[in-house]
Amino acid sequence: MDVVDLRNFYAQRLGTVARRFIGRGIRMRWADTSTLRVLGIGYATPYLGLFREEAERCLALMPAPQGVVRWPSTRPALAALVEEDELPLTDSAVDRVLLVHALEMSPDPAELLREVWRVLAPGGRLLAVVPNRRGLWARMDTTPFGQGRPYSRSQITQLLRETWFTPTGWGEALYVPPIARGWFLRSSVAWERTGATLSAPFAGVHIVDATKQVYRAIPARRERRRLVPALKPVLAPAPGAAALRRGD
Repeated sequence: MDVVDLRNFYAQRLGTVARRFIGRGIRMRWADTSTLRVLGIGYATPYLGLFREEAERCLALMPAPQGVVRWPSTRPALAALVEEDELPLTDSAVDRVLLVHALEMSPDPAELLREVWRVLAPGGRLLAVVPNRRGLWARMDTTPFGQGRPYSRSQITQLLRETWFTPTGWGEALYVPPIARGWFLRSSVAWERTGATLSAPFAGVHIVDATKQVYRAIPARRERRRLVPALKPVLAPAPGAAALRRGD
């Protein structure tokens, strides 16, 4: 999606509801980020404000196909347009990485996660917000969560493990159906509370907390087999060798 469409969605009432409930789930996982360096990738700016005042540093990187908007609007800019497989950061540069509207939109999510692994410090944590394949939000393309590639819990777990991350915690959000009518949105708190209490499987998004595997597995190289000839070579006299021995 274009960054303008994402910004417009969060400016609407339905986007405000989504930001409130997803932000609550993010804050439950990251209760304290003081003295930490926090990086948001994708369109994470609606949620980075939770950490901007307490974190040592807070940055937003937006992929080139999506576009970039200024953030924050009234302070020096902390957002940049990047290629998602070549982040302009050194190795182990950040302590926390927040992925929102990133994995489901990426043309190569595995490559994106490997780049995240590179810039994340040892012991750092990744928090990924991804659409739930079984949720109503992934079935309606009127919101950003209905765009791109939704994931089941097993699919996102496999993707994280293949890219050297270990899932350590799970959460869900957006049990309220994506209906933008005012009378319906007024009951969103009840929907959210009921869905979380029942652990209903139709939440709109997964919120996955994962840690970086410092000692990742390195694929073993297959040893080249030596070709052993089936028949042993036999020494044969060169042409004219017998005549030379006779002195002809």
